[in-house]
Amino acid sequence: MTTLTRWDPIREMMQLQNAVDRLFESELASTLPLWRQSATAWMLPLDVIETEDEFIVKASLPGINPDELDISLTDNVLTIKGEIKVEDDEDVRYHLRERRFGMFQRSISLPVPVNADKVEAGYENGVLTLHIPKAEEVKPKHISIKKVS
Repeated sequence: MTTLTRWDPIREMMQLQNAVDRLFESELASTLPLWRQSATAWMLPLDVIETEDEFIVKASLPGINPDELDISLTDNVLTIKGEIKVEDDEDVRYHLRERRFGMFQRSISLPVPVNADKVEAGYENGVLTLHIPKAEEVKPKHISIKKVS
């Protein structure tokens, strides 16, 4: 006796996705770490904090020489570029290789005008910290009330 199975396009798409995932998780793909990374895995993790006077941006960059970073601020868009160099050891046989390497870039748009000339940058324990002051015209103004006699 023959069994009929209803065609389910969602199930077939999931089977195809699983097959592609298995392909890139194979031993061949493990020698190509760039292929295994998803788009979000290469995104530079940032914290952006807003205070009354400035934005504070913190980026996790362990093992990076801060002199090799390229940080720019153009039209309220902050861009951080750099490269994590790969260790070229041809005689090494990896059992597990999860640390990232290669070029990276992250750009964020700041919501209000800032003073690009007064940005301060520091790097400590693998964390890049940028202090980006807001432009004077967008800072809150405190208005005092005068007593009228």
